[in-house]
Amino acid sequence: RLQEFLKQEVNLELSTLPDFEERVIDFSEVEQLMNSINAIPAPCAPVINPQAPNAATGTSLRVCWGLFSDDTVEGYQLCYKPVSNERHSDEQAEHTLKVKETYCTITNLLPNTQYEFWVSALNASGISPPSERAVYVTAPSPPIIKSKKIRSCENAALVCWESGDINPVDSYTVEL
Repeated sequence: RLQEFLKQEVNLELSTLPDFEERVIDFSEVEQLMNSINAIPAPCAPVINPQAPNAATGTSLRVCWGLFSDDTVEGYQLCYKPVSNERHSDEQAEHTLKVKETYCTITNLLPNTQYEFWVSALNASGISPPSERAVYVTAPSPPIIKSKKIRSCENAALVCWESGDINPVDSYTVEL
């Protein structure tokens, strides 16, 4: 019987056309809920530390910051620019560095110069608001001793020098 059935020609056309409604289903709410289950929030703003003692040389600064929350952070964006007393200080070149740690040593800076720093935290969800801005100062360059003006006698010595810095230096330490 199977052999006879298989020999028959079968007509696969449908006698009536299916009449389906075109339905548009909005899954946006479900998609938002699904995304919110696994999504991590963007981090909070980091807190930049004030300049630590011995954190500067004439051409470098070590900047540190931290988080006061348990945010998931993949990296940081450290921004800085020189501080200027001129009206056009906003036009000063801003520099941005991508950093993995909560500290960074910036090099190739000018001696005895103030720099303004701020930092943001980054993760897969986005970037945090920037931290408060902190001002750090590089160390002055060493003074230049005027060897032709040095005078001495049995109980005294006169040593003259000049600062190689544009900005005034607060004080000098003379070692004998």
